[in-house]
Amino acid sequence: MASEIIEQVVKDDHGGNGSFLRPIIPSEEFSDTIADADSIIADTLTEPERNEKRGKIIAAMPAYNEEKFIGKTVLGCKPFVEEVIVVNDGSADATAMIATACGATVVYHEQNMGYGAAIRTCFETARKMQARAMVIIDADGQHDPAEIAQVLQPVLDHEADVSIGSRFIEGHKAKIPFYRTVGMKVLDVFTNQAGGVSFTDTQSGFRAYSANAINKIKIGNNGMSAGSEILLQIKAHGLTTKEVPITCRYDIEDTSTHNPVVHGLKVLTSIITEIEYRKPLHYIGIPGLLLLFAGVVNAGFVLNSYNNGSPVPFGPAISMVLLFTMGLLAVFTALNLHAVARIIKECSK
Repeated sequence: MASEIIEQVVKDDHGGNGSFLRPIIPSEEFSDTIADADSIIADTLTEPERNEKRGKIIAAMPAYNEEKFIGKTVLGCKPFVEEVIVVNDGSADATAMIATACGATVVYHEQNMGYGAAIRTCFETARKMQARAMVIIDADGQHDPAEIAQVLQPVLDHEADVSIGSRFIEGHKAKIPFYRTVGMKVLDVFTNQAGGVSFTDTQSGFRAYSANAINKIKIGNNGMSAGSEILLQIKAHGLTTKEVPITCRYDIEDTSTHNPVVHGLKVLTSIITEIEYRKPLHYIGIPGLLLLFAGVVNAGFVLNSYNNGSPVPFGPAISMVLLFTMGLLAVFTALNLHAVARIIKECSK
């Protein structure tokens, strides 16, 4: 089975037409960029900079049961980077064997740990290698490896610490199913609001990172919200960003092991949890105060009825109790989370 798949990695899914993985050759300009970066005189650099220049430009990808596409993706990446890293996240198929046969360095998870854990391993591996730059690309065939050059370029040119491939940049919008677009835009709103940033495609899995970003970004979430978690750290670490247009295929079968609706809800839940942690006074404390105010209004109505000798209205009385209870709970929760967040932040310095 593995040998048959390897023999097909350079063939198109549909008989040779329309594949992302056409024969690709890095442009002369892109090759010159890499060469120029290596020609800098080492004596003019600080020790961290010398370490950075000694590192490689790498492509890394999380992979879970991707034997159908992993070979094509690895071979597609090789012309644009110096080493390809595949994080085999507990695959039960021939993913690791094919990736190795195609020349990738495979890092193993003994069991499936999740997308976030695989991305974390990508960053940890890049730090150990002292990589000069890293581009992360999905292994499922949806991304075009030929676009690695344009995604990497802002990082290699020192224009940005993080270069994000966007499917929604005006004039370059990819053909994405409507229901997916709606879900992505909901996640974009929440991610941008939580991180105090403004990106057109917060869920893109096609990004490039400088050595500075590789060293500063630390991923804690094991799930699919790792992409959003990275963006939430950008502002906190003072990292610079740039979005570049990319394409993405949605006509490939079996590109995801997750139901898109369930996946979206899980990511949204994780983002909301992150919002609660990062800005509890803003997103929990203020609504709590509003609930308390509504409780005061209800209390005034109840007291007014009582003073006029009328029977105490049951509905407003119950609402008053509930509003006061929820408001106080929200305010105290916000204060406690704010205190905990500050302690964690101080301890992590």
